Amino acid sequence: MNKVMSRTAARPRPRHRPPTRRDTRRPGGAPPRTPSRPAATTPAGKPGTPLETPRTAPVTAVRQPRPTDVFADRLLAVLSGQRPVHWMLRHTAGRAYDELARLAEHSPLRTRGTRPVVHDIGYYVPSEGTLEVFARIAAGDRLRAMAFRLELGKDLRWRCTAVETGPK
Repeated sequence: MNKVMSRTAARPRPRHRPPTRRDTRRPGGAPPRTPSRPAATTPAGKPGTPLETPRTAPVTAVRQPRPTDVFADRLLAVLSGQRPVHWMLRHTAGRAYDELARLAEHSPLRTRGTRPVVHDIGYYVPSEGTLEVFARIAAGDRLRAMAFRLELGKDLRWRCTAVETGPK
């Protein structure tokens, strides 16, 4: 008798989870059954001719930002002093990291007052997998220039291989 009561006695639930519903009709947590094909109905809900499937608006895909935009924002963050240079370490290749570190020492795009933003971006494609990009950086009423080169690696990731800024 004691064994029977211990099986049916309520067990305390852990406090980190909400109580769950136990469906005794479906042992083992089997999923509910679904009909093999939907019943055909009319607009009045009576059996007969099937309804048309409701039309929904097409799902719009989230547009991925272009590598030119992403790198312009990243380089601006480093060259304006908002981010440390090592933040770009895995996004650079060759001498670009050394150039970036040298430029970042002087913070050429740092301004007082308004935060600099990318005003305009343009690019040239000298060969497949290579982009030469220029960006106009606006800070208040001043406009500055930044240029960089992107190359597509074998792992299909873009990396910055050269960086330059215009005169102060």
